[in-house]
Amino acid sequence: MTDSMIDWDFALTTASRMTKPGPEIASAEADQVVAELREGAARSEGPVREFTGLSAESATAPVLVVDRPGWVAANVSSFEVVLRPMLEKVQESARAKGQSPGRLGRTIGARVTGAEVGAALAFMSTKVLGQFDPFFTAPGPEGGLPVGGRLLLVAPNVVHVERELGVDTHDFRLWVCLHEETHRVQFTAVPWMRAHVQGLVDQLVDATDTDPEGISRSLGEASKAAGRFVRGERVSLMDVLQNDRQREIIGQVTGVMSLLEGHADVVMDGVGPSVIPSVRQIRRRFDKRRQGGGLLDRFVRQVLGLDAKIRQYRDGAAFVRAVEKSVGREGFDAVWSSPDNLPSAEEIEKPDQWVARVHG
Repeated sequence: MTDSMIDWDFALTTASRMTKPGPEIASAEADQVVAELREGAARSEGPVREFTGLSAESATAPVLVVDRPGWVAANVSSFEVVLRPMLEKVQESARAKGQSPGRLGRTIGARVTGAEVGAALAFMSTKVLGQFDPFFTAPGPEGGLPVGGRLLLVAPNVVHVERELGVDTHDFRLWVCLHEETHRVQFTAVPWMRAHVQGLVDQLVDATDTDPEGISRSLGEASKAAGRFVRGERVSLMDVLQNDRQREIIGQVTGVMSLLEGHADVVMDGVGPSVIPSVRQIRRRFDKRRQGGGLLDRFVRQVLGLDAKIRQYRDGAAFVRAVEKSVGREGFDAVWSSPDNLPSAEEIEKPDQWVARVHG
């Protein structure tokens, strides 16, 4: 039984059953991959700090090398924390209107939504190479300050992609670590970043339409997603399940995430040539892979918003390069000084607007 709208245990069970196994690999080789990814994360700290000028204490957020089920378990835990306020708000609204279902109904509904979340996580667990989770919090060592965030590197996916691309394995693993280490530095060296992102999530919760009729209308729009996709339109559930206030907040989130993802790509390309001999080949083949996939794969990626993430890499990197060309590296670094200096989604596409607003 569960009192939550989502049965998180069932989500984990569903995802574990549906997650495809990773590539076949001997035990000794698997141990080598894990060790090399951990070493790559540690090796990346110095070059990333030197290139970006962002100073973060070493290992202020733990680095975990996980398999696909491990990634799923970590994200179920994070999703539960992030979504809890919104789910509680919906439940309170339903109870206030006398619409709360009985215990059996709650259990069945929670199982259904848990299965849906689990299925989505199972699909995504095969795609993610690495992830910085800013919402994770753990007690600090010996009663010190809490540890904020954690870096996840998904070993079987790294092996799968490096084999698919036919690139040097040692170079590719370090290349992935450079990108993800940049995210760790962004969130740990910029003291207000985690709180700002959490604040945007809280604003989304406040803007959530808990009226059953409103939710029904949103789901009705979502049901049209497949037809719009077949007609060649870009569509995401992240788009159709939003009211006006949510769209405004999503615009802020898009600006932040595009900046962080694009900046990490710029760092990879900037640091890469000095430490990764085959970096240009990796970049060329990896970018080509980002554009691939069959019809079903592309549809699922669009519905889950993964295509939007790919655009964030491209648009965010273009923003960083354009700003640095206009006002230099020091001028770009103004983005880290205050939440007010973060670019909006519109400014990501029009860097001159950001330069004019921040630098006059």
